[in-house]
This record gives sequence, C-alpha cells and structure tokens, in this order.
Amino acid sequence: MTIDKTFDPASFETRWYAHWEATGAFRPARPDAKPFTIVIPPPNVTGSLHIGHALDNTLQDVLIRWQRLQGRDARWVVGTDHAGIATQMVVERQLAESSQATTRQEMGREAFVATVWDWKAVSGGTITRQLRRLGASCDWSNERFTMDAGFNEAVTKVFVQLYREGLLYRDKRLVNWDPKFKTAISDLEVEFREVEGNLWHFRYPLADGATQLDGRDYLTVATTRPETILGDGAVAVSPDDRRYAHLIGRRCRLPIVDRLIPIIADSYVEADFGSGAVKITAAHDFNDFEVYKRHPEANIPVINLMNPDATMSDNCPPDYRGLTREAARKQVIADFDAMGLLDKVEPHRHQVPYGDRSGVVIEPYLTDQWYVNAAELAKPALAAVQSGATQFVPKTWEKTYFNWMENIQPWCVSRQLWWGHRIPAWYAEDGRCFVATSEAEAQEEAGTGVALTRDEDVLDTWFSSALWPFATLGWPGTSPPP
Repeated sequence: MTIDKTFDPASFETRWYAHWEATGAFRPARPDAKPFTIVIPPPNVTGSLHIGHALDNTLQDVLIRWQRLQGRDARWVVGTDHAGIATQMVVERQLAESSQATTRQEMGREAFVATVWDWKAVSGGTITRQLRRLGASCDWSNERFTMDAGFNEAVTKVFVQLYREGLLYRDKRLVNWDPKFKTAISDLEVEFREVEGNLWHFRYPLADGATQLDGRDYLTVATTRPETILGDGAVAVSPDDRRYAHLIGRRCRLPIVDRLIPIIADSYVEADFGSGAVKITAAHDFNDFEVYKRHPEANIPVINLMNPDATMSDNCPPDYRGLTREAARKQVIADFDAMGLLDKVEPHRHQVPYGDRSGVVIEPYLTDQWYVNAAELAKPALAAVQSGATQFVPKTWEKTYFNWMENIQPWCVSRQLWWGHRIPAWYAEDGRCFVATSEAEAQEEAGTGVALTRDEDVLDTWFSSALWPFATLGWPGTSPPP
C-alpha cells in the first residue's frame, strides 16, 4: 500500500460522499425512531451558492449529523426555490444577449416557460453539486422544488381555500410598480436612494372668487413630481391651519387640465412644510391614496396617468400622451411657467424609490391585483405573543413585533410575470371570476358553454415559499411523508 505524499481532499471527499449517499447513510431506515427534521432554506435557482450558504448549511449539517448519531430519524429536507422575478430576469437577459437576441414576448409564454425550465435544470444542478461538495448530509432521495407537482397542489389548495374563506380577494390598490419589468413588486424589492432634486412651487387659482386672508387669489402647492399634477384630485390643508380654514370646502382650478378640484382638511398635512397646502394625486402616491380613502365625501377622482411602461397614458391631455415621465415633467414645468403660475424652484434632497433589480424609478401605480388579508391572519400570531404562549428572547423585541403585526397591510400576492405558479382563477366574458383547483372545476361552476379565460398573472414567490415546511413533508396529500 502506498500513501501519497500530499493529501488530496477533493478526491477523498468526493469518493466518500458518493459512498455515503449510495448506502443511504444520510437517512438510515429507523421507522420506530423519534423524528428530527430540518427544512433547508431553499436556495434560488438563479446561479450558484455563496459563502453565506456555506456557513448556514454547515451549521444545519452539524445539527442534523448530531441528531443522527443520537439515533433519531434525522431528515434534512433539501430542494430549491423557483425565485419568480429573479429567475425570469436572468433568463430574459440571457435571451437578449444570445445569438437569437429575442424577447419572451416574441417567443410566447409556453416557449419561454419551457426555456426557463431548461435553465433551471442547469442552475439547479450547479447548486446541488455545490451542496454535495460541502458534504451536506441531505435527504437526496426526496429532493424538492417549489414548482414540482406536489408543491403545485399545495399552492393551489391554499389559494382556493383562502379565497373561499374570504381571506384572499381581488382589489384595485396602489402597488410598487416596476416599469422595466412591468410588474408589481414587494416593499423588500424597493431600495430608496437619496437624490439631489428640486421642489417646484406652483400656483393653483382659487375658484368662485375665493381669496386667501392676504388677498391672494391662488394656493401655492409644492411637489418633487410635477408630472403627476395632471392627475391631481384635491388640495389638502391641515385642519389646524388658520390660514386656510375659510377655504376648506371651496375649490381651486387645476391648471393645464382646467379641472375644478376640492380643498379638503386632513391631518396628514404639516402646516409648517412648504406652503402648508398639498396636492393629492391618489393614483400615484401611497399617502395621497390614504387621504383619498378618508374623504369619500369629497368625491376625489383617481386618475391613472401612466401606462405600464410609465409613459403618459390617454388619461392625460393630448400633448402629454406617450411622453416619458421625465419629458412630461419638463413639459408641465414649461406650461406652468408660460401661464405665469410657476412660483419658485428650490433645491431639495429627497428619497426616491428604485427597483433593486431593474434599477429604474418605481412608480406608485393603481392596478387590479390579488391580495391576502394579512391583518386577519395576523390575529392568532398576535394573540400567541400577548398570551405568553410564544415568547421573544430578549423580550424587548416584542415591541418591534407588535408594531409590525398591528400595522400590517394587505399582502399583494400577484405578479405580472410568466415564471411561477399561475393564479388558479378563470374569467367569463361578463367579468365573473371563478377560483377553482382546476379549469374543469371552474367550468363546472361557470356552467356549460361559458367561455373562460385564465388569469395571466403568477403568484409572488413567497406565497409558495411560505408553504415549504408543509409541502415538503407531504401536505396536503393523504399519504404519510417520505
């Protein structure tokens, strides 16, 4: 027997790992043993693992190997996440840079999704090879993926059940809209950057002979986004601002579009910021949308000024239609200046939202989306901590938890993508919606002869990822988990 002068860990580890896996050493048959399970946080199929994965998986491996040595039925569930928007973005970029230089729109949905599946096979294979090289003692005989058949069943069941219980619904609300990807994105996918911009002050003429206390026949409003003026539905002032108390309930004229809009009082307005008068553009500002909801008596119009690519829509005056946001901004400023209604311009440093993947400015955008009633679902979680059944260590984190859960907003779970779990909803020509576990079930509910069209959207990746601990262990199937 000869011994090599230098130790070659690569060949040694590879040989022994293959032996362990082939002999079932990572999950020996122990039907009567007490189970111990770790569900691996599934890495995204968007590339390869990094040093953080190495650390996290090593810690999990230490725990699972220790429990296995103690005689437990130790199982380390392994798999990958389809990572909706991240994966679609990678594949679209590769298509654009390929010799074909094509787009998903040119390919069509079916061909594009097939291409993503092909890419997943390559990328997912890289990840599993890396886990094996790390020596991770995973249960490879039951490897899972968040879009495999069993997972699809779980996702569909939860969606349909939440819908039938009134906890999931379709609504028209403001979302973070990415004009490059043309989809809603989550708050976590938005990054705020501080930019050196301007605060433009514009004059809105008062209507019906009204004047301010000093005799001026206009209100001055300030904004960092002049292009949204075209969709203004009201001007708001503080209810405690004596300068404008006599104007509450009166109207002013919105220049360019020549529309009368109401003057309302709302506590959102800070009397000492700017002029103390704030334009309300409900379709393009989250705070303004909340003001709109608080004042149904004012009949504030909600006007969507933009197309999905953030060019100006047909709801704008003819000269603005088709312009980019940037071009529309310049045009609004020029038009106000020409009318003598540009009061002043001030340098202003402020935060602007950008898509963390697209790098473009995110637009608050009014669209129809699917939502989960997160506030209702949060009640048992709140009660568990309030009763002491669940405890935070250290206890000081309870305050953060309560602040989060008590102020939780509806969860937008739909995405305007092609890669992901397609929403199990079908529409009749008259607009009726049928949510069902299959098209056949939807057709049965709609009736014979009713033409149905399936919802084009897919679910937010986290809708399925949240089911990972359950679906990987057999739910909702009737057979016991592997």
